Amino acid sequence: MQLNDIIPVLEEMVPTELAEEFDIGRIGLTLDLQNDVNKIAVALDPTEYVLSRAAMIDADLLITHHTLIFDPINAINKRLADILKLALDNNISMYAMHTNLDKVKGGINDSLANRLGLSELIDLPIGKIGKIPLCSTETFVNHVSKCLSTHVQYAGNKEEISTVMVFGGSGFKAGYIDMAKEHGVDAYVSSEMKHDILRAYNDMLLVDATHYATENPGMQDLCTKLAERLQVDVEFVDHDPLIRSL
Repeated sequence: MQLNDIIPVLEEMVPTELAEEFDIGRIGLTLDLQNDVNKIAVALDPTEYVLSRAAMIDADLLITHHTLIFDPINAINKRLADILKLALDNNISMYAMHTNLDKVKGGINDSLANRLGLSELIDLPIGKIGKIPLCSTETFVNHVSKCLSTHVQYAGNKEEISTVMVFGGSGFKAGYIDMAKEHGVDAYVSSEMKHDILRAYNDMLLVDATHYATENPGMQDLCTKLAERLQVDVEFVDHDPLIRSL
């Protein structure tokens, strides 16, 4: 398929107009080589490893959640040069779906909610609220860790948890957690928990399941949808930035 034939399909599946204002101009086709596309690689981040793997499997298009260049630049450092060289040398176009994929039905947050087994989902501007069978803090935290195959950090304690809000990525922000409280949420699952949030919301179980693990299910699910819709070979490239501790 021609790249020009694929882009309208991608934008029908995940409309760019759903994106937050700060994303405009940073999503969609970010490297256009006007090439034929016989294989697509999908990953959360456009890292050097991901581009190397995309080249190894002869991918013609890399679709990521995070874009390679977010802020305007006037100089190209070695890291960026190496990644761009991989893409250019191997004729790999690049496409990014960010907050539009967070918001779209069946996107990042639906995948996260489904992976955790939430039911009776309520749609919010960007996160999801759902129900789980009544359980304790320990049971729920272990459930999150197992379902997402990740280490977790958590704060707070609830004897009974049944209502959960999920927000893939860095969702520990006051506005979103206030929304959770308004809906009577017992546990909030997201990533990048900060000190001020810990202090302000100690009446709710807060579970930090890492940025990568909370968004990765959505990218894995995207592979299946793309393969069905485009009838091309699609491969997921897993590159988890492992955090080690003593």
